[in-house]
Amino acid sequence: MTDLEADLRKAVRGEVGFDVTSRALVTMDASNYRRVPLGVVAPRDADDVAAVLEVCRAHGVPVVPRGGGTSIAGQATGTGVVLDFTRHMNRVLALDAEARTAVVQPGLVLDRLQDAAASHGLRFGPDPSTHSRCTLGGMIGNNSCGSHSVAWGTTADSVAELGVVTARGERLRLGQGWAGAPTGLRELVDGELARLRTGFPELPRRISGYALDALLPEHRADVARSFCGSEGTLGVLTEAVVKLVEAPRARALAVLGYADEGAAAEAAAGLLVHRPLTVEGMAADLVPTAAALPRGGAWLFVETGGSSEREARARAEDVVRAADVLDALVVTDPAGQRALWRIREDASGTATRMPDGSEAWPGWEDCAVPPQRLGAYLRDFRGLLVSHGLKGTPYGHFGDGCIHVRIDFDLLTGPGIARFRRFSEELADLVAAHGGSLSGEHGDGQARAELLPRMYGEEMVALFERAKGIWDPDDLLNPGMLVRPAPLDTGLRFSVLPRGPVEVAFGYPADGGDFSAAVRRCVGVAKCRTTSVSGSAVMCPSFRATGEEAHSTRGRARLLHEMLAGEAGGLVTDGWRSEEVREALDLCLSCKGCRTDCPVGVDMATYKAEFLHHHYAGRRRPPAHHSMGRLPRWLRGVDRVRAAAVVNALASVRPLAAVAKRLGGIAPERRIPKVATETFSRWWDRRKARGAGGDPVVLWPDTFTEHLSPSVGQAAVRVLEAAGLRVVLPPTVHLEKAPVGDGRTVALDPVSLLRGRGRVCCGLTYVSTGQLDRARTVLRRTLDLMAPVLETSAPVVVLEPSCAAALRTDLPELLHDDPRAAQLASRVRTFAEALEQLAPDWRPPALNRPVTGQTHCHQHAVLGDLAERRLREAAGLTGDLAGGCCGLAGNFGFEKGHFEVSRACAEDQLLPSVRQAPEDAVVLADGFSCRTQLEQLAGVRGRHLAEVLAEALRSGEGADTEGGP
Repeated sequence: MTDLEADLRKAVRGEVGFDVTSRALVTMDASNYRRVPLGVVAPRDADDVAAVLEVCRAHGVPVVPRGGGTSIAGQATGTGVVLDFTRHMNRVLALDAEARTAVVQPGLVLDRLQDAAASHGLRFGPDPSTHSRCTLGGMIGNNSCGSHSVAWGTTADSVAELGVVTARGERLRLGQGWAGAPTGLRELVDGELARLRTGFPELPRRISGYALDALLPEHRADVARSFCGSEGTLGVLTEAVVKLVEAPRARALAVLGYADEGAAAEAAAGLLVHRPLTVEGMAADLVPTAAALPRGGAWLFVETGGSSEREARARAEDVVRAADVLDALVVTDPAGQRALWRIREDASGTATRMPDGSEAWPGWEDCAVPPQRLGAYLRDFRGLLVSHGLKGTPYGHFGDGCIHVRIDFDLLTGPGIARFRRFSEELADLVAAHGGSLSGEHGDGQARAELLPRMYGEEMVALFERAKGIWDPDDLLNPGMLVRPAPLDTGLRFSVLPRGPVEVAFGYPADGGDFSAAVRRCVGVAKCRTTSVSGSAVMCPSFRATGEEAHSTRGRARLLHEMLAGEAGGLVTDGWRSEEVREALDLCLSCKGCRTDCPVGVDMATYKAEFLHHHYAGRRRPPAHHSMGRLPRWLRGVDRVRAAAVVNALASVRPLAAVAKRLGGIAPERRIPKVATETFSRWWDRRKARGAGGDPVVLWPDTFTEHLSPSVGQAAVRVLEAAGLRVVLPPTVHLEKAPVGDGRTVALDPVSLLRGRGRVCCGLTYVSTGQLDRARTVLRRTLDLMAPVLETSAPVVVLEPSCAAALRTDLPELLHDDPRAAQLASRVRTFAEALEQLAPDWRPPALNRPVTGQTHCHQHAVLGDLAERRLREAAGLTGDLAGGCCGLAGNFGFEKGHFEVSRACAEDQLLPSVRQAPEDAVVLADGFSCRTQLEQLAGVRGRHLAEVLAEALRSGEGADTEGGP
């Protein structure tokens, strides 16, 4: 233990982390930069903050305050001690609805403040797109804004008082009238009045540099406002009194379509006279599909408010009439507005991948110019991009003249980094020429501080340095930011990554087969750190359960980054054998939620499988990998010797079950599910085939349906046949030229007889436990068995969502060298998709009942659930299913040591939704894991949608099932 660490542990009550994981998690923010700290402290209160500053000052070690770590200019990273305020100093201390103020701690996430204020009809005005994870301390440090700044201004406009501890331990209360000003600050301002009155550009989004002009007499010498945007370089914020505004009772969203971004930019300033709440802009190259948007190549999102929906809509329609648009859409439905706003909010991550798949990066994320000059600036900006051979996709706060853009800089090679510098210098000159600010929202950090003289001139920057010296004479706080900055092209986070390919098992097609590029996808916007989910969203259940950065998608990506860096400067130096990475990935549920919910499509489930594959190569695996990872093999063995009844009987004897669970690495709190005494395939063999003639649909007998819940398969057969489809099962023998069989085909040639009967398998359990060599073997055998099917056009219906997702994604990504893999993946249909596409005229029985339950996480992340929603609606099943993850997640919730996290995940969304449902609600759970979790934790029987429809068909409920739609 170092002297610094020992002294900190003696001095503070909060956690002190000098271990590899604690440090690795904060090496980066959402910028291009990386700094390795000495340690991390999570202070419990202002006394802890003061103690940390005293110890670090004695050791000559810098201190960096950090909130949510979403800063995009590098200011939330440092080489000394990082203060993590999100763990303890994260509360609303008081809220005065009459005075419209709140007292908050720096680690409070903005959405939590909004939740507290909403019950009083109030809100905090600024709202960055990272509102679900950014903190008030970070917002004050950066003087953040958000989409509503045209109505409510920047964070500085919403600050009344600030509690601050200086680097030398002085506790100050900052406010107007020089309140809290350190000694010497007033004298500095009094001697530079003329410069301060003329040296700052006039525009709503001037964030760059220190706001020393707020100290002028005509601005009430507002020390608190001047402190905003100082990026942790002047003092450490411990408390803030912030102003709240009245929230409109109703809102309407006008989406205005224009030919291109230039036309949208020219129009934005003219709409401000209508006093909108937002004027946001984006172009078509950031929109995956424009189906929900009006006609055009670029759009303005203009939000209006009112005391009623009618008033809000009227104001939005006034905006539409005043705007010269190609097309327009006005939405008052809150769900419809949320869906449209998600397109805009996800742009900060979506923009990191260009339409051609190439990478794009921050660094020039948020320049701002006077709104009236935005169109001209954008034309010049586009020209500058072209002259440097670069591409970018601008979007952002058009009403305030603030543009976000990610640019396809090459930050991996010397020539690319040199071009990054030249472009940065020329763009700084261009912004200054248009009377703008290098930063319009996110601060200067390392990305732009070096260029501040191009905006302000050398004398003003020298004045900034003098102000820094008054506040922090020892340069202890976040050195290298704003004044005396580090060069903008040093400390780039990619410099430590390997340049050659990393040998991996998956194909990573979206990243050119490069695992390093896959890990680089995480840019740190931290959507995975949200503490609540909306709609059917899933990511990240383990973070919501633990609140630990190490168990977020971003945290795991950071550790993988350090692992790849290895001996080149990474904190993790033992590569794939790293215990730190294994521990962080241990609580990843492999829910695949990040594959969809992460704006840049980080796929941590795949990264986890890849890591486990290498980590255990040639080594002894945990018992759970044998007991549950090879579940298909064990269950087929039980069926082969007809031992299901015996297994169930033994599992019901507690001492025997306890021994089995201990040997199998199964959580002692879990009950072992019963094995079906008759498998789905045996039921199929003894029944008489029914159904219409015509082309067949191949029903996939996944392991869970086959051995654990055959009733789902039986129900699906009944419904599919009722819909007029001919159901068959996959072949069980490899026949080179056999027709598509029904599972009963017997081979006559000796070679096929020697090969014996087999069963298709998606390889899911092998993939989730990282047994990728075995998974490939199983999948190649499956492709051999399915060869006759692939010679036809028969679709493959998969009832278990996790198995369908494995076939859609894991199969082609693991066997990327086998064209049959992609062919089979393209045939996969869910139960609802099969009915919708293959029996479009069939009408399901009308149940006319509410539903509850949860959309399967793999359904949400990989398959999509629109067909399921439409099928439920057609059957009169009303209501939405919850999002999140059930927490069982295949083998995860059964593994020893995972039970508490598994239960916490279930309590996040699934169990509350079931408890709050009406008594007559149908509990839907298409996944075996979801049904098991409901049964074991809530005593509730969930059913697959196929079972619900089959039961209705048997009982004769509902209308005519033979008619048209």
